Amino acid sequence: MDIAKCLTLIDLLCAREFPTAHGRTEHGEGGPGYHIVALRTSGEFWEDDGTDRQETAAQYEADRDGLVERLTDRWGPPQHFSLRSVFGRTMQGEDIAEPWAELSAHVPDVHLWEAAESGRWVALGVSQWDKELPFQLLGVVTETDPP
Repeated sequence: MDIAKCLTLIDLLCAREFPTAHGRTEHGEGGPGYHIVALRTSGEFWEDDGTDRQETAAQYEADRDGLVERLTDRWGPPQHFSLRSVFGRTMQGEDIAEPWAELSAHVPDVHLWEAAESGRWVALGVSQWDKELPFQLLGVVTETDPP
């Protein structure tokens, strides 16, 4: 993983206007008030006995932690924000704003900062939709406060 490229992309999304509608963007997904970018994506695990998956999970957490260190140098220590209760509230029918509702379905927690220069929230999390599917290191930039 190229940390410098990841940081540059996060900076770009902090400065870029948000899309007016939900959908794919040049760098990932976006919608009114948010950008989501996959900073890194693993392969799939259909033929895995569990070993590769565990090693990949550990590597993605280490990559996230490396970026957390660099962003902490900029904005101070992050909030560690669990999305598990957000997912539960979404499943019970509560209307949770995006990007938080979508993220809560596949990202258990995020490291979260409020970027002083832009006033936007920046989050990093590791996503995996299901045990056979790839891991993704996600960067999120949003103007929507966490629920």
